[in-house]
Amino acid sequence: MAYEYYDTLGLPRDADEADIKKAFRRKARELHPDVNTAPDAEERFKELNEAYDVLSDPQKKAVYDRYGTAEDAQGFGAYQSVDMSDIFGSMGDIFSSFFGGGMSGGAGHMRTEGRDMGIGLRLTLEEVATGAEKEIAYDRLAPCEECGGTGSKEGGAKATCSRCNGSGRILSVQRTFLGDMQTATTCPDCNGSGTVIKDPCPECDGQGRVPDREHITIEIPCGIHDGQQVRIQDYGEAGMNGAPSGDLIATVRVEPHEYFERDGDDLHTRATISVAQAALGADITIPGILEDEEAPVKIPSGCQNDQTIRVKGYGLPRFRKSNSRGDILVHVTVAVPNKLGKKARELFEELGEELGEGVSEKRTPLRRA
Repeated sequence: MAYEYYDTLGLPRDADEADIKKAFRRKARELHPDVNTAPDAEERFKELNEAYDVLSDPQKKAVYDRYGTAEDAQGFGAYQSVDMSDIFGSMGDIFSSFFGGGMSGGAGHMRTEGRDMGIGLRLTLEEVATGAEKEIAYDRLAPCEECGGTGSKEGGAKATCSRCNGSGRILSVQRTFLGDMQTATTCPDCNGSGTVIKDPCPECDGQGRVPDREHITIEIPCGIHDGQQVRIQDYGEAGMNGAPSGDLIATVRVEPHEYFERDGDDLHTRATISVAQAALGADITIPGILEDEEAPVKIPSGCQNDQTIRVKGYGLPRFRKSNSRGDILVHVTVAVPNKLGKKARELFEELGEELGEGVSEKRTPLRRA
């Protein structure tokens, strides 16, 4: 059996999770198009990312180790794919940000705290009714485990930047015909922080954070609405040199249901009944939104086509109030037989005469639609 993914990372088959992470980051720094100008650098980086995608996932890795093919491993996985809606859509983008150092803002200012990240989570209506735990995998700049996020080797320390004397800015004076103009630019040695690391961590190049693939479980409360967000603290982009991390913000998207349409905490559905049931009334049941649940529907005698019947307490749990539920609104369709046997026709004719509604009437009353 071939184990190309291990070859891509330059690892033996018995490599553990820590070895896989380190090998990926080392190789990615060599191959990323931002730093490697070789014609095949981008393609090799994609292959590297694919290998890490499989080997960093315990379940995909187990399948790959057993069968030795990329197809089997790529087609398997318990983690839900997510829609990344923030600036980081792929590991390649994260490495681009990593190489850029994370500097933003105006002159003399550097953003050291991590940014929030956003994902979209897809839920079924059944998951909304019961609540759900979603296991996801996503890419982010995570705190460096080697240095604990400080950016320094063990025993290392920060020192005041000698170039800007700790101000984070370099002042320069330019002579113009209007006079001398003073400008301030971000110090290139400390990137605006005012301090430099004497002995930077080789794993994170002194940033205190590294590109990584995160695996987490997100708890979704029952009754959540489409478009609502769940915030997971400290799981966004890691801050630089121990600065606070951003948050991961999961936006919920509820998929359409085959039978129910949501209206707040209420559910709308349609049920078909016979002419006899409509005329005489009936007690029927319909499937509820919870597993093995049946909702009782009382059809009143004389029920009309498209009449709505409310079944209380069988809708969705109210958000943050799981002991309270909305209702199901059943829209009734009265099914008229397409064909009648001789006996049935005779009975309908007798019924029409009994009700004074002869079928031979040539005129029928009209009303505005």
